[in-house]
Amino acid sequence: QLQLVESGGGLVQPGGSLTLSCAASGDGLDYYAIGWFRQAPGKERERVSCQSSVVSGYITNYADSVQGRFTISRDNAKNTVYLQMNSLEPEDPADYFCAAEMSGYCRGAANMDYWGQGTLVTVST
Repeated sequence: QLQLVESGGGLVQPGGSLTLSCAASGDGLDYYAIGWFRQAPGKERERVSCQSSVVSGYITNYADSVQGRFTISRDNAKNTVYLQMNSLEPEDPADYFCAAEMSGYCRGAANMDYWGQGTLVTVST
C-alpha cells in the first residue's frame, strides 16, 4: 500500500513559480510510475506529466500545455516526487494530484493505483 500526500500549492501571480511535492509512504517509490494530474472546475482531469519507473527508464512526458514550463523530478532518498512549475499562466489553476502506477509505466489515469488528496494552485493578480 502506498500513500501519497501532496503539498506546495498556493496563490501565485501570472508568470510566477511553484514547486509541488508528493511525499510517499512505503518503500520502493522508484519502482512506480508517477504522474501529476490536474482538474479545474468544470473541466476534465488532465495528465500534466508522468515519469515511468527506474526499471522502465524514468521516461518522462508532458502535456503540450505545460511542455517547457513544468518539470517532474524525484528524490528517492526522500521518497518524494516534485513538479516544478514555472511561468504559470491563467490557464494553470486547478487541483493538482499525484498518482502512482504499480506497472511502472505511464498508461493513463484509469491505470493509476494510488492517488493523493490534491493541492490547490491558484494563479491570479
